[in-house]
Amino acid sequence: MNNSKRIMAGVASLAMLAGVVAAFPVQPEKVNAEDDVIFSADFEDGKEDGFSRRGEDETVEVISEGAHGGDNCLSISTRAESWNGPQVALDDVIEAGAQYIVTAYAKTPYYSKLTLSMQFDDAEGTTHYDNVLPQDCKDGDWLKYETKFSFPSGATNKYLYFEAADANCTIFVDDFKISNMPDVAIEEDLTSLRAYYADSFKIGTALTPSDLASKPFMKLVNKHFSGSITVGNELKPDYVLNSKATLAYMEENGDDENPQVSLASAKPVLDYCVKYNIPLRAHTLVWHSQTPEWFFKENYDAKADYVTPEKMKKRMENYIKNVFAALKEEYPTLNIYACDVVNEAWLEDGTPRKPGHPSESNQWGASDWVAVFGDNSFIDYAFEYARKYAPEGCKLYYNDYNEYMDKKKQIVEMATRLKEKGVIDGIGMQAHLDARQSMDAAFPSPQMFENAVKEYAATGLDIQITELDATVPEKSGDQYFEHQAKYFDAIMDVAEKYKDNISAVIFWGVTDDNSWRASQNPLLFDSEFKAKPAFYSIIEGLTPGEVPTLEPTDVPTKTAPSESPSPSPTVSPSETTAPESPSPEPTETATPEVTETPTATPTSENANVAYGDLDSSGTVDVTDLTQLSLFLLKDLKLDEKAQKCADVNADGNIDLTDLATLRQFISKKISKLGA
Repeated sequence: MNNSKRIMAGVASLAMLAGVVAAFPVQPEKVNAEDDVIFSADFEDGKEDGFSRRGEDETVEVISEGAHGGDNCLSISTRAESWNGPQVALDDVIEAGAQYIVTAYAKTPYYSKLTLSMQFDDAEGTTHYDNVLPQDCKDGDWLKYETKFSFPSGATNKYLYFEAADANCTIFVDDFKISNMPDVAIEEDLTSLRAYYADSFKIGTALTPSDLASKPFMKLVNKHFSGSITVGNELKPDYVLNSKATLAYMEENGDDENPQVSLASAKPVLDYCVKYNIPLRAHTLVWHSQTPEWFFKENYDAKADYVTPEKMKKRMENYIKNVFAALKEEYPTLNIYACDVVNEAWLEDGTPRKPGHPSESNQWGASDWVAVFGDNSFIDYAFEYARKYAPEGCKLYYNDYNEYMDKKKQIVEMATRLKEKGVIDGIGMQAHLDARQSMDAAFPSPQMFENAVKEYAATGLDIQITELDATVPEKSGDQYFEHQAKYFDAIMDVAEKYKDNISAVIFWGVTDDNSWRASQNPLLFDSEFKAKPAFYSIIEGLTPGEVPTLEPTDVPTKTAPSESPSPSPTVSPSETTAPESPSPEPTETATPEVTETPTATPTSENANVAYGDLDSSGTVDVTDLTQLSLFLLKDLKLDEKAQKCADVNADGNIDLTDLATLRQFISKKISKLGA
């Protein structure tokens, strides 16, 4: 077993995390942000130019010393909380669902993590906070902030703002500009990738709402990957389960078995699928990760005891019923052709996950489902309820990573049992692969991958390759692209060989720079929207077939009402039909007392070292998590500075507690690292 690969795939639960933040690096040599400025603030007239404070106590003033350009800059002092700082309201400046470039200069007088962040309300009024671009300020130097950003379609109360991890430091801002993002031409002369596989299986990808804002990105999606769309994050339980509406329902009805749901976060992607009549893969209903802990606890209190298995079964059934009912009510024409019912339930050795919440420091990757049920028996109930409430024509899948390794025996046995019950239709092979630097080093080898496909095909169930990407060595540029092309070709040859058993191949992203594994260039198109050698390798020798032109329809979606009717009543396992779908209670606008935009903090020993930033990139992300994982497996050495960053809980040791804590931070479950 290859430990490096095991950990790399193990962090696949964060696969689309980057999509939560609607911002990507700008290459200044490729884009001239001066071309189409739509908002600017240089404070030279002595006015605050639309900026205001986020809290109640900050002092916002224009000062005439130490400016970046000209004579003046903006100063925000007497901050009481880390989220306090300067903000600019953008509802009258930009449109939701469009992409822009922000260029600004900011600093603090001494070291602090200074983050450009965004805030908005979704279609149901729930407020969201996301990091856009964090950087380490040092020695009072001005830092340039330049990045692409967008707000999801339908967003209101849109703000950009700066926040600093140190609540005591003053923030300075100057030369702030917002520009339209120019449209970039894609290679229109390329034949659609879908066409080359039209007679074999669907070709698709995963999207988050921020992806829809980029015109060239969506041109690639429409042309090559519109055979199937997976909502990358926003149909996962922590986006769908509505805490406020659930508590309100319990308070009103005395019923703590009917969790309420909301589709507001997924709305932009769902609207897109309806508009272009694109089949949807729903991902995912039951998962140990990205599921709120309160869902499993008495009175929906995360600090309370776990509920009994019987109560959890009722909650599970009502949750699954409510998700499918909401989709039917709000998107009656949406083609939900597949659904990942259960995701990643087995460990690599074929045993169930350990009991506990994934955020617990001693149980990284643990499962609340196992904590309640004691084993993986919840899987059977999940599929039974999904079969009961899923729309007609929706096939049900078990989905997992490292599916070509030891756990495939347990997956086959489980799937065979569920098939005998008539509640499962297929197996999802995530296929987060590693081409590495040569075919000999690639993991898994094409033969190993084919062996797994063959075993799953023998069950008689459908197979979908659900999250395909294949990395090359980190930060190696295009050095290994020709090898990557050969590897991708070998994997797609396997898919073609078993096309009678495989109904869809879903690439987990479109362009390298927008991938969760961006530093390893794992996809078919580069950051300039150009096809890489891998694209040409997988179509070589194939004859394109016919695919329908992607045309928008005039069929509107049925959006959730502004005032919610009474939520649907609790169902009991004996019911055979789904009642009317629920409409979640409207969620009040959140106050930023608990910010959802965590920023890294410096270590106490060295002000130039930030907790969690192992690779000194200025950003704490999945790459840092992977490096820490490999270090703990003794597959990677860290220098002294990186080891200081790796001790994220500042207890003097680097262990699994640090790994779990870092994962919480990246997932925005906690907002601070360090003691």
